Amino acid sequence: MKLQPTLIGLAASLLVLGTAPALAQSNAVLDELREEIRKLRAEVNELKKQKAAEAKPADASGWGDRIEQLEIKSKDAVVLGDIGGSFRLPGSETSLRFYGFAEAHAIHDIREPGPSDLFTDLMFQPLRNSGTQKGKTKLTASTSRFGFESSTPTGVGSFNTKVEADFYSYGSGNRNRLRLRHAYGEYAGFLVGQTWSTFMDLDNLPETVDFNGPIGAPFSRRTMIRYTYNNPQFAKLTFAIEDPEDQFGGGSANERMPQFVARFDKSFDWGAINVRGLAHEKRSGGDTKRGGGLGVGMSFKLGDSDLLMGQWARVDGDIDQMYGSNGYDIDADTGALTFDKNKGFVLGWAHTYSGQLRGTVAFGRNDADRATALADNKRLQQLFVNVIYSPIKNIELGAEVILGERRTFAGDKGQMRRVDLMGRYSF
Repeated sequence: MKLQPTLIGLAASLLVLGTAPALAQSNAVLDELREEIRKLRAEVNELKKQKAAEAKPADASGWGDRIEQLEIKSKDAVVLGDIGGSFRLPGSETSLRFYGFAEAHAIHDIREPGPSDLFTDLMFQPLRNSGTQKGKTKLTASTSRFGFESSTPTGVGSFNTKVEADFYSYGSGNRNRLRLRHAYGEYAGFLVGQTWSTFMDLDNLPETVDFNGPIGAPFSRRTMIRYTYNNPQFAKLTFAIEDPEDQFGGGSANERMPQFVARFDKSFDWGAINVRGLAHEKRSGGDTKRGGGLGVGMSFKLGDSDLLMGQWARVDGDIDQMYGSNGYDIDADTGALTFDKNKGFVLGWAHTYSGQLRGTVAFGRNDADRATALADNKRLQQLFVNVIYSPIKNIELGAEVILGERRTFAGDKGQMRRVDLMGRYSF
């Protein structure tokens, strides 16, 4: 409705009434017209109020101010990231996740305890009649860890990073010192940095309460450059060059060539298999010797609650790539290198009892070809039986019995009988 022309028309009518004597009939007529004008003005005012309400409904209820305040707060709000449990860094597309756990162990040895490590160190288990006292209790929280992961989207996939540390440095004098576990970046199939060696088979390494796990499996972290080609319809192929220095070797630290590792992984509905190959070099002042390694691993599903797993490997002269190996000798006079040809295997059965309870039985064995200056162990073998219970989310309680035996080339034996209790709170 056009309000202004209506008012003008009414005003014109009044002007005509006041100036044309012919129309001024009586006061009654004028009163009727005045009443009609009053009613029209009231209707016009009502229409104005309705239009004002329609134009600004938010202002009438205070919504406009509330929306403006929410927009201001949203600039500082935490936004969920692209990876589970992460948040988006303000002003960027990078997702960041912090994680870790506080963990404590109570360990009791019934027989002679290993002298150099808090956890299983069967290579140096005291031999019978060695004079070592039987029975020992240890408590530690040095395996607690923390870390963070990041993910940033790019035009050809995400760029990922990871840094992780714990407090479990090797050697009895280094406990509770910060230790770098992982530090790497991944992009377009490439990984650069430190993480588990490509020769390790983590997928088929049974879960143990003991931190070191079963003897007889490759177990090493290395700085590396790695490329992975993953075709779900075919398989996953991995190639890596890794740091050649042997952490526990007999002193060889001058290798000219990196370690080379190639790996093939294939998954099936019933499980998975992998094949791994290793080439490395050891070098002393007077000799250079090249060695190799071969490993295979396999898992088999026995339903939704049971998984069988196993792995076998042979490594020549590299203790850091084979947990329990005697490593190699360096002749003190000539510098000549001699490798121990070491074979190991691990078998495991994992069973899930419920959403809160799971358990594992694992067996590991390591057989050496020759004794070296590092160790003269002919055979090492261990059995682990454990249960892990989660009473509430993020809390796990574990109990494990460990039986172990060490045999030397001289015919001596050492036995391990251990109980390990663990409590862990994850975040």
